[in-house]
Amino acid sequence: MSLDGRRHNRAEQVEHLRRKMAAISGKVGPGRRGDLPPTEVLPESESLLPPSKFLPTGLPRGTVAVLSGARSLPLSMVAAVTAEGGHAAIVGQPDVGLLAAAEMGADLSRLAVIPEPGADPVEVAAVLMDGMDLVVLGLGGRTVPATRARAVVARARQKGCTLLVTGGDWQGASARLEARVSGYEVTGGSGGRPISGCGRISRVRLATRARGRTFGSVHAVGE
Repeated sequence: MSLDGRRHNRAEQVEHLRRKMAAISGKVGPGRRGDLPPTEVLPESESLLPPSKFLPTGLPRGTVAVLSGARSLPLSMVAAVTAEGGHAAIVGQPDVGLLAAAEMGADLSRLAVIPEPGADPVEVAAVLMDGMDLVVLGLGGRTVPATRARAVVARARQKGCTLLVTGGDWQGASARLEARVSGYEVTGGSGGRPISGCGRISRVRLATRARGRTFGSVHAVGE
């Protein structure tokens, strides 16, 4: 899935995405539900995203979370969702490590990547919610004000899609995640230590902290 800014203006780009999402919506796995009426509550078995290796407590579906720190955490969440048959999208992250996601178990056939979403990445992410379980949105240093955020949060809740925001701030987010590298292992080095020009990082340990209205405070270390 790609957007060619040289051939399409912004309105045409959004319409192109809407058509793509309409097609994907009819192909999603059995765990994906259609639009939810405002009063309907998901069954407990479907109310959370699958837990990832770095976040043992899955995020609630239909919510917005802000992530800061290590990039391995959002990739592990993409891997967990797609490995369970769900669909995910990554928006506004042109240097995303798809190889790392695949090594974590991600099904790349269930992943849409929009590296250059244009001037309004929030609108692109909102359109993608039509067919996704998880959307990872890189804001590029932007802050989304409360008035704009409320409309997107309402759409996320209606679609049952979780929005994970990185590289910026989202006022009123229901959860905030922090991930930092607490250690790593190296293969090809000497005694587990890297040698200049030799070896590769084979395992990373992350210390993760999650705070949110729906699940309190969670601390975890994963690798």
